[in-house]
Amino acid sequence: MKAKVHFFLLLLLIGANAPDSSLAQSATQSSSVDETSGLAVAPGWELVRAHCGVCHSLALVTSQRADRQTWLDTIRWMQATQNLWQFDTATETAILDYLATNYPPQPNRRRAPIPPSLMPAATARTP
Repeated sequence: MKAKVHFFLLLLLIGANAPDSSLAQSATQSSSVDETSGLAVAPGWELVRAHCGVCHSLALVTSQRADRQTWLDTIRWMQATQNLWQFDTATETAILDYLATNYPPQPNRRRAPIPPSLMPAATARTP
């Protein structure tokens, strides 16, 4: 329960720094946006919808901007602390390609990462 509270607080913190939803939905000017998920429709979007949308709102994805390495670091953090499953190489590559292409860094769009010292301790989930 404590881990869920910490994760919820993290989501609130991220959401407080999220851009206007209309800006978040304009991931790329050349792609359309899926009305249900809010994701830019481009190669790999279905994988992001299927894997990322299981645990949190896809608005959390569309409100963020990062380079490929930071997206990878975010995935690794979720795998290490939030029990995100491991991806096969092809799936992870497609997800990273999609995120880095459609949600790249933009000035003043992404908050600085939370320092590790402020992150909640990893806890194991019980089935």
